[in-house]
Order: sequence, then C-alpha cells, then structure tokens
Amino acid sequence: MNSTPAPPILLTVAGFDPSCGAGIAADLKTFAMHDCYGVAAITALTIQSTQGVKAVQPVPHATLRAQLDALAEDVEIACVKIGMLANRGNAVATAEFLDQNGLSRVVLDPIVHPSSGGPELLDPSGLKFLRDEMIKRVAVVTPNLAEAELLTGLEVKDVASMKAAAQKLVEMGARAAVVKGGHLDKPIDVLFDGNEIVTFGGDQVKSGHTHGTGCVFSSAIAAQLASGRALPEAVTLAKAFVTKAIEHGLPIGKGPGPVNPFYRFRLDSPPRASRTDLHTMHPAAETTLR
Repeated sequence: MNSTPAPPILLTVAGFDPSCGAGIAADLKTFAMHDCYGVAAITALTIQSTQGVKAVQPVPHATLRAQLDALAEDVEIACVKIGMLANRGNAVATAEFLDQNGLSRVVLDPIVHPSSGGPELLDPSGLKFLRDEMIKRVAVVTPNLAEAELLTGLEVKDVASMKAAAQKLVEMGARAAVVKGGHLDKPIDVLFDGNEIVTFGGDQVKSGHTHGTGCVFSSAIAAQLASGRALPEAVTLAKAFVTKAIEHGLPIGKGPGPVNPFYRFRLDSPPRASRTDLHTMHPAAETTLR
C-alpha cells in the first residue's frame, strides 16, 4: 500500500493559454514547484501566443460548474486561485460553487485586460460582479495598478494611492488586498489585511520575459497559504519566487517570453549531456550500438 501522504490540493479556476506562459498552465507549474497538487477548471479557451491575445472563447457557465462539482466530489480542496473568468455567468457559477462548498481560502487575481492588448478577458457585467460580490468571498485579492483602478474607481499611480486602493478593497469586502506595483520604477507591492499596511520592496529585474507574472505570483500566494503560512509571509515568499521566475524567464516565441516557475530545475540540473554521453550512461543504448 502506498504510504506517501497526499500534498495540499489547490484548485485553479482560469483560462487556458496555448503558449502555456499564463493562466491554467502557469498556475499548475507554480503549484507543483511548491509541493502542491493542482487541479483545474477552465473558464475560457484563448487564441494567444507570446505576441498577444487574438480571441477568447468562454466556456459555458454550466460546463464550468460541472467541472467544479466533479472536482469537489472527488478531492479535498485546500485553497482556490481564481484568475480569468471571461464573463458574468462564469463569475456567478464560481461564486455559487465557493458558497456551496464552504471554500473561503481563496486568492482572486482579477484579470480584466491582457497586458499585451487584445480582446477583454472579463466583460463589463462580470467586472461589476467581481466588484460587488466576488470580492466578498476571497481571502485576498491581487490586482495590478490598472485592475485596482477598475475595482475601486480610484486613480492608482504611486505607493500612496496603492495604499488607499488596498484599504478601499478591504472596505468593499475582501479580507485582504495586495496591490501590485510591478510597473513602477521600483516594484513595490502593498498589502493591507484590515489591520495594518505592509509594503514589500524589491529591485527591478531587467528581463523581457514577463508573460504570466501575475498568474505565478497569485498562485504562489495560494500555495503558501495552503501550506499554513500567514498572509504576510505568504506574500513575501511569493514575491521572492516570482522575482526568481522573472530572472530566469525563457526566450520562447517572438513576443515577451514566459517567466519560469521551474527555474530551480535549471539551477539544480547537471549540464545537459551530449548524445554520446547519453549512450555511454545508458546500458541498453550502449548494447544496441555494439
């Protein structure tokens, strides 16, 4: 009998990016690198690459709910990460699922616009539902500057306004908010947990490979929360993780390449062997060559 203990099971509810730099694929990579097991419910199929989003095909909300119900009937979910929802129907289906299953350890990454331009990733009615209803169901919401503006109605351009936005998001119902300042000259993030404001500094990483940054950051927070970390520590560790993932971003495609949640594999791996070395190391191959 297998005595290996089950890892924390994390659910991502998000869209599928065929280039696998963002969305479901980025979330699952990040969960795996935190010793968690990821399961996924897809909200939309996108046509995109590193060069941008060309089209979005939302999954019918009944199909999304069926995916979620099938998972909840089978596994115990330790934490939920919500990304792209595409439309109000999917947002409502997800909120009802959270309520009916008593899931409150939820990280919401409120994705509305693709950073590279293109079609909207959440319709106006869905954005209103996020603002009025979904935010009340989450442990922490992680908007960037533009998303914080859309949710709060405030102008968010600097650290002072990031603090005001984080406080407003908590007033709106979130238990905590992290406003991400990755586009500032210095990438400062601001956390407000309802009691105190904490700022997280860092150095700007010079990299053109930043596709999926927000997905990896929010997924890393979810993984840390599922592992029992308090929110400030979870944010600290997630920020360190995504910084390294950016530093080791991959030059894939003709646009901004993806960040690399698997960077530790590249740091720990021995130098890649040549074909001759591989034959020498593999007895079966060596015998065949003779």
